[in-house]
Amino acid sequence: MTIYVNKDNGFAQAETVSRECPHCGAHAQLLPLATPSFEALVTARPRHAGIVYRCAACNEPRFVRAAIREIGADRVELAGNLVEVERPKERFPFSYLPRDVETLFREALACYTAGCYNAFASMCRRTLQAAATDAATRRRFQEIYADAVQTGGVGSPAAETMRRALFSTDAEPPLLDAEHAAVLVEIVKDLLTQYYVRAAKLRAAIKMRRYFAAEAANVTPLDRRRESA
Repeated sequence: MTIYVNKDNGFAQAETVSRECPHCGAHAQLLPLATPSFEALVTARPRHAGIVYRCAACNEPRFVRAAIREIGADRVELAGNLVEVERPKERFPFSYLPRDVETLFREALACYTAGCYNAFASMCRRTLQAAATDAATRRRFQEIYADAVQTGGVGSPAAETMRRALFSTDAEPPLLDAEHAAVLVEIVKDLLTQYYVRAAKLRAAIKMRRYFAAEAANVTPLDRRRESA
């Protein structure tokens, strides 16, 4: 997709833009609200231009940056790869987590949303340290991690880098880039889901099944009631 700012300040984009909204969570179209001035772009000749859209679902403003490809006599061409200034927040069922684990993981996801990937990895390590307070629990998290990377098809170099970032205690954690962080956020979500969310839901389901089974055992069938009468 290419975007143009014409000499008369007309704004043209070849395709509609849709994104997940950080305010309402809907995947909705972005409608241009405030676009850059042609004269200002020609005069300042910046490398990037800012555009304000509004979410078609909730009407909240959305701020993006676009790289300037070419400044011509009649129009300015902007790249269609829009960089969002405000990203959607990562979601997770935090109510299943212990309070200290929840606090640390919320901050970890906030770092990821802000694009602070190494801070995100450090907070993920602190999250697992708060969750795994004994040797048995640490082993269990490492087992879940091994299963997660295998199931997710994560290659050995990336899997080892993330393992060191999460579990290594004898060396500084490795530096992560955006690609590593994108995989790590799903892996850590899976770790916490398997250990906390899945376990809590399974225990609740078993408890409910046992309750109804006990209730059914205490109910006298109608035909037996008639015989006794």
